[in-house]
Amino acid sequence: MQRAQILVVDDDPRIISLLRRSLTFEGYETITADNGAEGLQVLLNKDPDLIILDVMMPQVDGWEVCRRVRESGSLTPILMLTAKDEVDARVKGLDLGADDYLVKPFALEELLARVRALLRRKTEKAEEVNKLTFEKLILDLDAREAIRDGRTIELTSKEYDLLYLFMNNPRRVLTRDNIMEKIWGYDFSGESNVLEVYIAMLRQKLEEGGETRIIQTVRGTGYVLREKGGQEL
Repeated sequence: MQRAQILVVDDDPRIISLLRRSLTFEGYETITADNGAEGLQVLLNKDPDLIILDVMMPQVDGWEVCRRVRESGSLTPILMLTAKDEVDARVKGLDLGADDYLVKPFALEELLARVRALLRRKTEKAEEVNKLTFEKLILDLDAREAIRDGRTIELTSKEYDLLYLFMNNPRRVLTRDNIMEKIWGYDFSGESNVLEVYIAMLRQKLEEGGETRIIQTVRGTGYVLREKGGQEL
């Protein structure tokens, strides 16, 4: 398993030394920068999993580093360190996009616990991005398979594309022409009932464990992904 990479930006050499040793001992890959400008330079070439960022630094302070990181579109978790304990300072950091806040002097055990929590939260968010959910149906975008009520459903390429389209448009009626265009393209010249055949196969797989029907027909129009209780029209 690849080690999480953590960037520590602080102008206090004692803090840098302490965190480098402690984080390395915990199994993290640690990169350090002595000031905000150097930290921003590191971020041009590195994409760390977490940034531990001191606030009070000369030239480019932690507020500015945090602001630039978020303006770049990066969602990398940021744990800010500061000697200030005023509410306004904490609010400012959070408003700029920091994920957590720790006041100096801090207990090393607490810092490590917050690091673990932020990295865990990042992993959970990444997993959420790679999955679509509707009711108790999950579409795993990495494995290209569906899971319903804990039951794994293997899908063909076209079944996956079809379910992906529905799960990206929950409760929205999709016309037959729109589905044909999205899944088979403008130039598709197959049998006219190909969509109905694939809908039937997909329904069979989704309902094989006795589950309720969620891909419903809207007569004369198309299909809709809708929770149980909705009536086919």
